[in-house]
Amino acid sequence: QVQLVESGGGLVQPGGSLRLSCAASGSFFSRYAMGWYRQAPGKQRELVAAIIRGGNTNYADSVKGRFTISRDNAKNTVYLQMNSLKPEDTAVYYCNAAYLGNYWGQGTQVTVSS
Repeated sequence: QVQLVESGGGLVQPGGSLRLSCAASGSFFSRYAMGWYRQAPGKQRELVAAIIRGGNTNYADSVKGRFTISRDNAKNTVYLQMNSLKPEDTAVYYCNAAYLGNYWGQGTQVTVSS
C-alpha cells in the first residue's frame, strides 16, 4: 500500500507560478512511476505530467513548456512546477503512483484567477 499526500495548491493570478509536492510512503519510491493528473469541474480526469523510474518525462500538450515534473528519490517526493498559469489550468490536481498497484492522493485545488 502506497500513501500519497499532496501540498502546494492555492489561488494564483494568471501568469503566476505554483509548485505542487507529493510525498509518498514506502521503501521502493525510486521504482514508482509517478504522475500528476487534474480534474476540472464537469470534465474527466486527465494526465498532466508523468515521470518514470528512469527519469523520462511525459507532458500533456496543453502544459508543455510551462510545467515541469521532477522527483527526489531521497525524499520520496515528486514535484510539479507550474509556470505561466492560465485560468484553464484551474482544477483539482491529483498525484498518482504506479507500482504493483495504482494509488492516488486526496487532491489539491489549484485556482488561477484574477
